[in-house]
Amino acid sequence: MAFPTLSPTSRDFTPGDWPIKRFNAQSGAEVRILYGSQRTNMKLSLSYENISDSNAELFLEHYDEMKGTYSTFDAASAGQNDKVKTGWKGSNNALGAGASGARYRYEGPPQVSQVRPGVSTVTVNLIGVL
Repeated sequence: MAFPTLSPTSRDFTPGDWPIKRFNAQSGAEVRILYGSQRTNMKLSLSYENISDSNAELFLEHYDEMKGTYSTFDAASAGQNDKVKTGWKGSNNALGAGASGARYRYEGPPQVSQVRPGVSTVTVNLIGVL
């Protein structure tokens, strides 16, 4: 089962950082070593407001299929359809995961809030990994 293809109503993205190790000498001098050529720990938070309970269930089913935070899945299926990309300026793939070959995993379980009977809001927090 692929990540649900619904368009989110809002998204938050944190681009992550390159894997760096810092060493400080007693004199206060700092040396940093770069251990990779790609960003890691990209964070993507997607909110789906006022969706049907059956659509909200799709996120819970996908979470179960991924064995919670264990398995990863393609970033292309994680809310990166054309509607979601609109509005990001300066890059064809501002979410960064597709270009770097990253995949996403769940940071935790989807959060479901029932707005009224039959209508829910779902928030999904994802982490980009290589």
